[in-house]
Amino acid sequence: MQTIGERLEEARKRKGISIREAAEATKIRSDYLHKFESNQFDLNLAEIYVRGFLRSYAVFLKLPADKIINDYAALGRSQSRQRQPSREIYGRMDVSIASAEERDRAETAAPAQGESEAAGSGADATRRPAALSRSGSSLPKGPAIPPTLIFRGGIFLAIVIVLLLIWWGASAILKDDSAPARGTTAGATINQTESSLALVAINPVRVKVTRRNADGSAGEVILPDTNLNRGEVRNVPKPGPVLIWASEGKNLQIEINGKRYPMPFEGYNRAQIN
Repeated sequence: MQTIGERLEEARKRKGISIREAAEATKIRSDYLHKFESNQFDLNLAEIYVRGFLRSYAVFLKLPADKIINDYAALGRSQSRQRQPSREIYGRMDVSIASAEERDRAETAAPAQGESEAAGSGADATRRPAALSRSGSSLPKGPAIPPTLIFRGGIFLAIVIVLLLIWWGASAILKDDSAPARGTTAGATINQTESSLALVAINPVRVKVTRRNADGSAGEVILPDTNLNRGEVRNVPKPGPVLIWASEGKNLQIEINGKRYPMPFEGYNRAQIN
């Protein structure tokens, strides 16, 4: 006749699973399952837990659980075990143990989930019941962040900041290079040596172009007061340094040799082009 352990081992192997896989499925520690299959039932736990684990394992392996429990009881384990105190606290469960009949009733009424939860805490509960009772909670603490992860995150953040600063500086330089005529000072100078230029109206604007005398005053009129509509372009000669008046500087751009420059002022004023 096969022993309990032989029947358990044979059923497990027939299902083609390992001890570890069975432990994960039943939520029972693998060393307990290994002892069951070796006919070693001294788990240093209360009798109700041993019976509960054994029943759960038998049900998982599709063996007759009642037959397994009866064979286990026939081994005389319950009579040989030392009588437990009338009330003991295991983990967070208050278990009453007074007699074999009460243990059987508790075993029948205990939900399978309670039997599974006892697998991970039963051994520690027998050693530290008082500590658990005082704490009032067995919630696990949150995982600590590894120092190496914090260090790597700091390096990554520093690299991102450096790249942003480089990008910002390059953008500022390129912006200055692309708009050499930009400014807010009235009468600012645009240095160009082309013989002609184009006035481009961004929005409606009134313009006037004259020569610039050596003393900086207005000379010969090249383009009298002219109203330009939005999008209109007017080409004018540039015999030398000139002065350009605009009723609204932000509405006018100057195009020289295919490159546009905004007027260096807003509102009504003039700009000098050498």
